[in-house]
Amino acid sequence: MLTSIGIWIAALLTLAIYSFLYKDNPVYKIAENIFVGVSAGYWAVVLWFNYAWPNLFEPLIMRGNIVYLIPVAIGLMMFAPLIPRISWLIRIPLTFTMGVAMALVILQRIQGEIFPQLQATFLPLRGVGPVELISNLLIIFGVISTLVYFYFSRAHKGVLGLFAKLGIWFMMVAFGASFGYTVMARISLLIGRIYFLLHNWLHLI
Repeated sequence: MLTSIGIWIAALLTLAIYSFLYKDNPVYKIAENIFVGVSAGYWAVVLWFNYAWPNLFEPLIMRGNIVYLIPVAIGLMMFAPLIPRISWLIRIPLTFTMGVAMALVILQRIQGEIFPQLQATFLPLRGVGPVELISNLLIIFGVISTLVYFYFSRAHKGVLGLFAKLGIWFMMVAFGASFGYTVMARISLLIGRIYFLLHNWLHLI
């Protein structure tokens, strides 16, 4: 019984969202608001039980570790703009949060993206098959020509201009592949919802 009710609710909400393909309407707005509200409630519960409680409030309340009062105070400062007299206090948590986030993001980008991508360009050109040789050469020339395109200290003329134009072609291919992958992913989601409507809801297939 509960499963059938859940399927009906999911199907009706799916149709409500797809009604936007016709035009903006109240049914779509209701489904949109439900989605946003449920998502906010779900993530609030997840953040509380998976992060806030075990990492902050449990050590503070259960074990009496008063050091955790510092992050509590910093978090409460986020609500300072609600009181105009002390609204300037929000600069403290924002500065702290942005500083930590910048450090983490820079470290993540360097170790997780820049270094692996640099390492991936050092490809062998000897002792490999012809197909792998062509693939390695394309990757090497693609990386070099793309970097040359972003070298603006000299005019893109002669050999430098040739490499810059080659870099444009490599970037266009990369952008096209990325766009095609995005379209395929969205079509896959659409197929999944249509299959749900025809199989789970209407039992036509």
